[in-house]
Amino acid sequence: MKYVFYVLGILVLTLGITFTIQSDLGTSPFDALLVGLFINLGLTVGSWEVIIALLLIGCNSILKRQKPEFLGLVTAFITGIGIDLWLYLLHNFLSPEFWLGKAICFALGLVLIGLGTAIYLQTNFAPIPIDRLTLIIQEIMKKSIFFSRTLIYIVFLVMAIIFNGPIGIGTLLTVCLGGLILNCFMPLTKRFIDRYTLNKNERC
Repeated sequence: MKYVFYVLGILVLTLGITFTIQSDLGTSPFDALLVGLFINLGLTVGSWEVIIALLLIGCNSILKRQKPEFLGLVTAFITGIGIDLWLYLLHNFLSPEFWLGKAICFALGLVLIGLGTAIYLQTNFAPIPIDRLTLIIQEIMKKSIFFSRTLIYIVFLVMAIIFNGPIGIGTLLTVCLGGLILNCFMPLTKRFIDRYTLNKNERC
């Protein structure tokens, strides 16, 4: 059952990413970097997800002083496919033209990203390297997920600006609210998944 939540979380996460990209208000700094690399260097947004993930795995290995968690590439690969798939499916159906539509699209995307990330992180199976980095920084600095997530967002924001990624008001909102939303969803998803798992075990 853990793997069902794992896949569900990634599908929700990648759907949220697609919503923010299509909102045209700016994406998260990390996704802005991916889009900027796609625009300037080619390949797909999902392909850059995998490439950056490989670099982050090396970074995480150094910070934790342990062997690289290459299993995280599985999640990055699935996430990359999910982003490219959602973008392909929704590109012609999710292109709001007016400000209100853009705002609703972005807000929904931001919530879905937080929810999807929280769901699949609770399975504790092969986190995306950037999410593993969030947990590592939280552990090392003994801060909240909100703090570590925001710190990472600031670093990627600078990189996204360098590659002319889609930076906008949505990017600022993601930096300010992304970690907070994830922090709110983590205990909620944990209680739900634990309760569901416990009830399933009792029925068995």
